[in-house]
Amino acid sequence: MPSVLDKAQSILKDTYGYKEFRPLQRDVISYAIDGNDSLVIMPTGGGKSMCFQLPALAQEGACLVISPLISLMRDQVEALKQNGVASAYLNSSLTGKEQNIIEEQFLSGEIKILYVSPEKLLTRDFFNVLKSVTLNLIAVDEAHCISQWGHDFRPEYTKLDFLKKQFPTVPIMALTATADKATRTDIASQLGIPHAKTFLASFDRPNLDLTVRAAQGRLESIIGMINRAPDESGIIYCLSRKSCEKVAEKLQAKGIDADFYHAGMPADVRNKTQERFIRDDLKVVCATIAFGMGIDKSNVRWVIHYNLPKNLESYYQEIGRAGRDGLDSKTLLFFSYADVVQLKQFMEDSPQKALLEAKLQRMQQFAEATTCRRRVLLSYFGEQLETDCGNCDVCRNPPEFMDGTILAQKALSASARTQEKVGSRLLIDILRGSGRQEIYQLGYQNIKTYGVGKEHSYFDWQHFIGQFLNLGLFEIAFDNHNILRITEHGKKALRGEVPVQITKPESVNERNQRLTPAKPRKSVQHSNELFDRLRTLRKKIAEEQQVPAYVVFNDATLEDMAAKRPNNEDEMLEISGVGQQKVTQYGDRFVREIIAFVKEKAEQGEKIKGATHLITFEYLKEGLNPEEIAEKRKLNIITIYSHLATLYEQGRDINIRNYISEEEESKILKGIEETGETEKLKPLFDHFKEEIPYYKLRLAMAVHKKRL
Repeated sequence: MPSVLDKAQSILKDTYGYKEFRPLQRDVISYAIDGNDSLVIMPTGGGKSMCFQLPALAQEGACLVISPLISLMRDQVEALKQNGVASAYLNSSLTGKEQNIIEEQFLSGEIKILYVSPEKLLTRDFFNVLKSVTLNLIAVDEAHCISQWGHDFRPEYTKLDFLKKQFPTVPIMALTATADKATRTDIASQLGIPHAKTFLASFDRPNLDLTVRAAQGRLESIIGMINRAPDESGIIYCLSRKSCEKVAEKLQAKGIDADFYHAGMPADVRNKTQERFIRDDLKVVCATIAFGMGIDKSNVRWVIHYNLPKNLESYYQEIGRAGRDGLDSKTLLFFSYADVVQLKQFMEDSPQKALLEAKLQRMQQFAEATTCRRRVLLSYFGEQLETDCGNCDVCRNPPEFMDGTILAQKALSASARTQEKVGSRLLIDILRGSGRQEIYQLGYQNIKTYGVGKEHSYFDWQHFIGQFLNLGLFEIAFDNHNILRITEHGKKALRGEVPVQITKPESVNERNQRLTPAKPRKSVQHSNELFDRLRTLRKKIAEEQQVPAYVVFNDATLEDMAAKRPNNEDEMLEISGVGQQKVTQYGDRFVREIIAFVKEKAEQGEKIKGATHLITFEYLKEGLNPEEIAEKRKLNIITIYSHLATLYEQGRDINIRNYISEEEESKILKGIEETGETEKLKPLFDHFKEEIPYYKLRLAMAVHKKRL
């Protein structure tokens, strides 16, 4: 006669369609079948649900599953029903009549697995139902919610210890994807199962690529990442509801299939968004942490954190939603110290402030790690990785270190000489010798360390101060306007008793390039031609300045320019090795050289990527009218007028009156106000009964946008 475990394996094959148990599943299921309590820590996608569903189906009686999310219950019950398993859920989304029907079915033995919310479980009426049912297992899903140390504290979960008291012979299985040692101990204690066996699966998800980048330019990075694989599903986690909406709107404006999701939306709209995403009708969701815990979507190919998560448990849970099917998937975390400040402010009034701040500090340490990120992450959950993973940004491109002792002493000394009364921004201005009015009002221009760090940029000093904070030389007084205070360790560094090792500062583009595998450039011949021209220009400027050519820009910077062909200052700032000062000094001349190169190629009939509207501007400056430019460039006249509108919006020297009268402009602007249309021309064209040509509508819209 086959054993119950054999029966469970048959159900695995016949009901679920899998031949073999996943790692640890057999042990967990066997232990539950033997009537024992357990705590199962298994990563997202590791097969937690099967651990309680199979013992329930292989034995007489029913399984009760306590679950915190309506969406989680609905999705899992739907999946079970699709597999022919008699299951149901009870929560506030059902009417009283619907709940009564399900309770009757549960009592009659028609339901094998019943999901219930903790609120419903704690009602007297439902407790009476439970007393009349033969239970073979009680499962507590998302069990981290029960712990005072957990990252998603749920008050109702703290009352679940009554289950073991009322049903002492029924095994209890607590399950979660993330829990550190303190949380695990607390879960077992709160549930009244202190001797439960812990089953700890590996937290390693080798298919997930782990990458962290500075927050500057994150929207452009996200757009680039999505455009490289527009058909893949992904989630962008944001810190606030407002951020979710803003990011989604900006992505939509770029033609990306994106929408937002947060707890402040009407439930029907929120549910519809989630449903569209699950069904692949929506590719990108910008969401708060309210999204994802109950989603079993297996083909999420990437997860991006627009802001820093509040702890490593949350981060791990959220990135775990990528690549649940085991295929290669990407995770990208954008880090800024501003997020740390904001999260600490959120924690200020919490009775668990010290704990929350400690967990946030670990999250920050992960984001700023200069060693294998996977090793840092796994060690947090008590698992050691013997070798570097090779699938994170740090492994691929380790940073370069430098001795920061003197820099630290300058910053610490400057802070000490202000009696530790300044924050990081004012401290940097003091170090750089800024003429900021506040400095003179407070007399800080007279201290000995005023201007001692002027050889470094503001952004370099931000980089240094951030590392000094992370090294424990400074701390932030959140209770006193976020001023910097020198720690005991900082005092030792100031006295030269301890060395200070820091990483060298990098521009956003340099860091992103270091942490992104190099891609072969397209149009290599064109890039080489442009490189030669930029090198000639550099030589000319160097001779004018009487400095070595590399002081203007090094070869790597010129190669980057030749490949990317920036056509304005903002794009120039994205080039490796180009800072604000060099943009101010040389940016315009290099941009003009790039535009001239692209213009020449266009005149030769070559189609290459470049600043097409700026080519139109060059011809305009030569005295050609729009019709002549269209003929010369072999473009539609509407396209040329669209270029003029774009140039006008960008603040170029375009006399709009040459193309549209004041009366026409006023009339169209009134139409824009009446229709509320600021992007599409067709509604305006219809509004004016097709009497005003499209190009005039486009020009007037440019006037409207520039005024805004």
